[in-house]
Amino acid sequence: MGKPDRMRDLAEFGPETASRIRGVFCDIDDTLTTEGRLPADAYRALERLHEAGLVVAPITGRPAGWCDMIARFWPVTGVVGENGAFYFAYDQAMRKMIRVFAASADERRENRRRLTELEKRIVQEVPGSAVSADQQYREADLAIDFCEDVPALPLSDARRIKQIFEEAGAVAKISSIHVNGWFGRYDKLAMTRRFASERLGTDLDAERQAYAFVGDSPNDAPMFGFFPNAFGVANVVDFQGQIDAEPAFVARSRGGRGFVEIADMILANRRSGLG
Repeated sequence: MGKPDRMRDLAEFGPETASRIRGVFCDIDDTLTTEGRLPADAYRALERLHEAGLVVAPITGRPAGWCDMIARFWPVTGVVGENGAFYFAYDQAMRKMIRVFAASADERRENRRRLTELEKRIVQEVPGSAVSADQQYREADLAIDFCEDVPALPLSDARRIKQIFEEAGAVAKISSIHVNGWFGRYDKLAMTRRFASERLGTDLDAERQAYAFVGDSPNDAPMFGFFPNAFGVANVVDFQGQIDAEPAFVARSRGGRGFVEIADMILANRRSGLG
């Protein structure tokens, strides 16, 4: 799937399409959150989607430690974390956390060794960057902070960080706050496919029209390109022309408020379409 001709206004998303949506996948940082905080109305929007019977799953670059809590306590079906390194899903009936990783424990240990060596080079070559504060909770990737807990660096520095990762043979993605790098051929979409197959019993390639995705930044490109019903909160426009695939629709508001707009639209049009 490629870029749509343009990012269309939410008003162009109709009830007939909304009535077929069975689930919503979403990024977290600067999609659900606004300036680093999770607004109550954005969290409530997740609850309303869940209460309406929709599958709800964050697809995020955030670490395993965070994702364990999200899968356990948030109104979600599961969560894909560290840009596709794993999915976690809490089985309420069994009172058990299901944890599925793209790489084996041995592979993750070896990859961690290589990433530890690489982090020294990155922080030396890109002054002002830093290893992310949440790194100690990560299982599979290295997150380099360029604007969350450090003074914001220009996007050109984020691109340089990405380039260093790639020179070492790693995969790297730029989010709104971090550059995440890892060794392995997986991404958000690959693990979302696996999550859908194993936890939802869904062939996502055959059923992509039945799911929506909401995101905001370049690391969401695989999802934007795959889902016809892909939405961006308004801050995605900051990256216009710099993303491999852009969302089909864009909200008028940024961050969490934009997510609320999208959730409201999906729920209202879905009710209308269901008659």
